[in-house]
Amino acid sequence: MEAVAHSNLTGIAVVALAALVCGIIMERLRQPALVGYILAGVLLGPSGFAMVENRAQIDVLAELGVLMLLFIVGMELSLRSFRRLWRLAVVTTIAQISASVVVMLIMSIVFDLKTELAILLGFVVAVSSTAVAIKILEDIGALRTRAGRVTVGVLIAQDLAVVPMMLGISAMGGDGFDWYALPKIVLSIAFLAGLIIFLSTGKKLRLPILELAAGNTELRPLTALAFCFGLAALSGLLGLSAAYGAFVAGLVIGNSAERHPMLVVTQPIHSILMMVFFLSIGLLVEFDYMWANLELVLTLFLLVAVFKTILNVSLIRAMRQPWHQAILAGLLISQVGEFSFLLSVVGVEAGVMTRDESRLVIAVTVLSLSLSPLWVFTARRLQMLTADGVTGAGELLRLVYGPEAEMVAITFDGALSESQRSKRRLALWLRKHRLRYDRKKSSKKPPDA
Repeated sequence: MEAVAHSNLTGIAVVALAALVCGIIMERLRQPALVGYILAGVLLGPSGFAMVENRAQIDVLAELGVLMLLFIVGMELSLRSFRRLWRLAVVTTIAQISASVVVMLIMSIVFDLKTELAILLGFVVAVSSTAVAIKILEDIGALRTRAGRVTVGVLIAQDLAVVPMMLGISAMGGDGFDWYALPKIVLSIAFLAGLIIFLSTGKKLRLPILELAAGNTELRPLTALAFCFGLAALSGLLGLSAAYGAFVAGLVIGNSAERHPMLVVTQPIHSILMMVFFLSIGLLVEFDYMWANLELVLTLFLLVAVFKTILNVSLIRAMRQPWHQAILAGLLISQVGEFSFLLSVVGVEAGVMTRDESRLVIAVTVLSLSLSPLWVFTARRLQMLTADGVTGAGELLRLVYGPEAEMVAITFDGALSESQRSKRRLALWLRKHRLRYDRKKSSKKPPDA
C-alpha cells in the first residue's frame, strides 16, 4: 500500500515538474504558459514517453478545471465595457458562427460527415481562445487600445455564445433534435440575457453568504468554490449543462461587492486546475490518429488558420473599423481554444460525436494553439507598424513580413544566381571536353589518298 502511494506521489511530482518547466520555457519565450502545459501533456502522454497511463483522476480534475474556467470568465467579464461595443461584438460573433457552420456543412458532403457533427465542428471552429488572445494583447500593450477593446468585446460575445451552443449540442444528441428541449434552451438563454442586461447597469449585488465569509481569508476561497459548484450542480439537476451554472455563478459574483477579494483567492485554484485542463488536452494527442486522418485534420486546420482569419478581418472591417484595427483584432481571434475542447466534450456526452471523432477536435485545437508564437510575432509587428503611422491594409500586409520576405527573396535570388553560374560552368566544361574529343577524333583519321 505504501509503495502504491509512493508511486502515485512520484507520478504527480513528475507531472507537476514537467508542466512547470514547459510553462517557464514558454513564458521565457514570451508565449502563453498554456501552450507549455499542452506540450508537457504531449511529452508525458501516449504520443511521448507514455509516463501517464491512468487518466481517470486527471479527467476529473480537468472537468473541475472547465467549471472553474467558466466561473472565472464570468467573474472577469466587464459587462459595462461590453455594453459599449455590444452591437459590433454580437453581429461579428453571429456571422462567425453562421459562416463556420455553413462551411462545415459543405465539408460534411465532401468527407461524408453527419449533419449534427458538422454543426458541432462549425461551433468548434467559430470559438476562439480567450486566454491566448488576452495574453497577446497584454504582451504587446494593446489591451486598452481600440483594437484591444474590439477583440475583448468579440471574445466576450463568443464566451456568452458558448452557453447556448452547449445547450443546442445537448439537444442534438440521440436520434435527432430534441424539440422538447427547445423551450428549456430558449428560457435559459432569455434568463442569461436578462441577467446580463440587469448586471450591465453597474449596480452591485449584495450576497449575504459572501459578506459573511468576507472577513475570513480561510473561508473566502471555500465560499467561492461552494457557490460555483453549487450552482453548477443545480444547473445539472434542472437538465442544463453544469458549465451553465458555473458561468452564471461567475457573473453574479463578478458583479457583486465582493468581486475583487473573491477573484484574488480563487485565482491560484483556477491556475492549477487550468494547468491540469490543458495538460489533459496534451495527454489526449495521438500522432497515429493525426497521421491516419491527415487530410481531414489539415483541411480543418487550414480552415481555422486561413479562412477564419480572413473571415474575422472582413467582418470587423465591415463593421466600419479601420483596417489596422480589423487586421490585429481578426488575427488575435483566429485560433481555436479551450472552449472548442469543451464543446467537443459536451458533444461526446450527448452522443453527437464519438470519442474517436473527438480526437479530430483535439488535433486541430493543439495545432491551432501551437501557432501562438506566430500570432504573437505578427501582433507585435502590426503594433509597431501602427505606432509608426502605417494604417493601410495593403501597406500593413506588405510590411508585416517584409524583412522575412526580403531575406527569402535574396536567398532565392542568390540560389538562382548560383544555379545559373553552375549551369554556365557545366556548359563550358562540356563544350571544352567536346572540342577536345573532336580534335582527338580528327587527328586519328587517315589522310585522304
